[in-house]
Amino acid sequence: MMRKSIVPVALLILSAGPALAATSEGWQTGPTPPRAEAPVRVAINWDQIAGNWKQFTGKARQQWGKLTDDDLEVAKGQRDELAGKIQVRYGITKEEANRQIDAWLKSLDP
Repeated sequence: MMRKSIVPVALLILSAGPALAATSEGWQTGPTPPRAEAPVRVAINWDQIAGNWKQFTGKARQQWGKLTDDDLEVAKGQRDELAGKIQVRYGITKEEANRQIDAWLKSLDP
């Protein structure tokens, strides 16, 4: 009696690719399920902040509680002005104020 080899079956299974799936009824082929794509993140840039400054003042106030309404009004979406106000109110360097603004921008990304 000649023994059958399982190699051809294994090659058949491997060559079938991702459309071959094990089910309770055995191996079945079907369409490959769609891949879940990573959500596209769109970075907010400073032009968007400046153009919609009124909408972002509340978030800026949450981030930097020591800033007054007058500080935010004077800044009017100008990054350098905002950095200067943060620098004065918190007693930090201009570089640190800019690092904080960069981190804030990243936190605003959807």
